[in-house]
Amino acid sequence: MEDARHVTILLVEDDPGHAVLIEKNLRRANIANSIITLGDGRKAVDFLFKEGEYGRGSHPTPFLILLDLNLPVLDGYQVLKIIKNDERTKRIPIVVLTTTDNPHEVARCYELGCNVYITKPVEYAQFSDAIRTLGLFFSIVKVPEKE
Repeated sequence: MEDARHVTILLVEDDPGHAVLIEKNLRRANIANSIITLGDGRKAVDFLFKEGEYGRGSHPTPFLILLDLNLPVLDGYQVLKIIKNDERTKRIPIVVLTTTDNPHEVARCYELGCNVYITKPVEYAQFSDAIRTLGLFFSIVKVPEKE
């Protein structure tokens, strides 16, 4: 990505330990993008649509969202549905990053419009490796131009 430093990653993760581990391992994969972490689905939706506590924000629209499914207030499925059903946000790539590996839930996320579904490994070393690999993927992925 030519302008990788000018795009933002929105990490929606309610487990602070996972959030730190994800960011740390993305950095190890040389991802220099801004990463904004929010801990619940409602905050993510408000942030994206500049509503609620983010109503006066001038923050950029994230080019990529890392979304956990098991979130407080609004769960990841609700967030995914809201984002993909709105003209302003439907083109934002969404990577579901969760512990849930149930085939029904995987299918549901793709039906709702997620672009990639990744199951978080339980073991620390595997989790770290998976995130670093994801970072390498981000370094070559092309995303839609801002309109």
